[in-house]
Amino acid sequence: MALKKKPVTGMKDILPAEMQIRDYVMGIIKDTYKSFGFSSIETPCVEHIENLTSKQGGDNEKLIFKILKRGNKLDLDSAREENDLVDGGLRYDLTLPLSRYYANNAAQLPSPFKALQMGSVWRADRPQKGRFRQFVQCDIDILGDASSLAEIELILATTTALGKICPDNAFTVRINDRGILKAMAAHCGFPEESCDQVFIILDKMDKIGVDGVAAELMEAGFAKESVDKYLALFDSVSRDAAGVRKLGEILADVMPAEVSENLAHIMDTVQGSAVAKFGIEFDPTLVRGMSYYTGTIFEVAMEGFGGSVAGGGRYDKMIGKFTGMETPACGFSIGFERIVTILMDQNFEVPAQAGKKAYLFEKGVDSQVLSGILKEAMEERASGAQILVAQMNKNKKFQKEQLAKEGYTEFKEFYREAIKR
Repeated sequence: MALKKKPVTGMKDILPAEMQIRDYVMGIIKDTYKSFGFSSIETPCVEHIENLTSKQGGDNEKLIFKILKRGNKLDLDSAREENDLVDGGLRYDLTLPLSRYYANNAAQLPSPFKALQMGSVWRADRPQKGRFRQFVQCDIDILGDASSLAEIELILATTTALGKICPDNAFTVRINDRGILKAMAAHCGFPEESCDQVFIILDKMDKIGVDGVAAELMEAGFAKESVDKYLALFDSVSRDAAGVRKLGEILADVMPAEVSENLAHIMDTVQGSAVAKFGIEFDPTLVRGMSYYTGTIFEVAMEGFGGSVAGGGRYDKMIGKFTGMETPACGFSIGFERIVTILMDQNFEVPAQAGKKAYLFEKGVDSQVLSGILKEAMEERASGAQILVAQMNKNKKFQKEQLAKEGYTEFKEFYREAIKR
């Protein structure tokens, strides 16, 4: 059987030019997050299937790459259902593995714990531009802090990183609270048990508009009076902190005042302390699909890309599913692949690094000459320069053009008879 050269659908080979951009972006993200006091951790790419299918990951649980049992545990003859064959799966995000990690290691970690995790995740999704089946996530999470400082720090750290990576792209943080979503639905007469269905339809607002949402809510059997009141409510408040407080007054019969006041406080504090230039606006239609969110939720929309480039929120109940004791938790994830896609579409070039040189030597140089070349390269490397030593190709011009694309700006050529510089 012939071997296949192309990668598996939804996954890709990464060439050096893109890898330079990826390394650059990852370096900025990591350095920025560390400056905010986040500590790097790592979790396995494989998780217990029971954890992955615990009804916390929303639709992502339908996209799990499942792993067969191995060895004697795999008994095909006696298997009656999928669970008899599967005991693990590739992680679909970094949040659930982090929750298990914290539940297992909390006694050895500071409280609150500020975690930084960057790694690949896998989803059997339909591939499209900026969306792959294997992709990198860059997460920061604060565990053990129930105060709004967690949300504020996460937003400031993420927007600082994005401001450094994409200084010419305007972006906006959209923010909401699950408590406000539920209160709005209750205020308009939707039954509590129907909230998830209502929110799924509301989440389509960007794609189908107000009329489309109204039509789907009506088709789902909800009363016209409730639908009209619900959609009118979205237009009754402004998108700033004052609008959040006004909405809190409107919903006073079904929502504690601290819910809206906490969200307004986050918005005011972020605006007063941010370094990067960006907008922050209250979006009462923001839902986010992960079912584990319990409070504040947020996304980042960026100029030049249709969807969000970062998202997150508070998930205070997930760790408790492992420990039996609720632990406040909040996280923000940058859509790494989407950021890289934006930069590549802009023909972004990584800022030149001083001392990136290529030593090209002619085929057939003797060992004494080669030793001299390598010694010189080692001396420059010791001073911090990046030196590539390679044999000269027949098509030297093309070779140098390819190296230039990888950021090499200086070339030294070594020949059998004499050194030409």
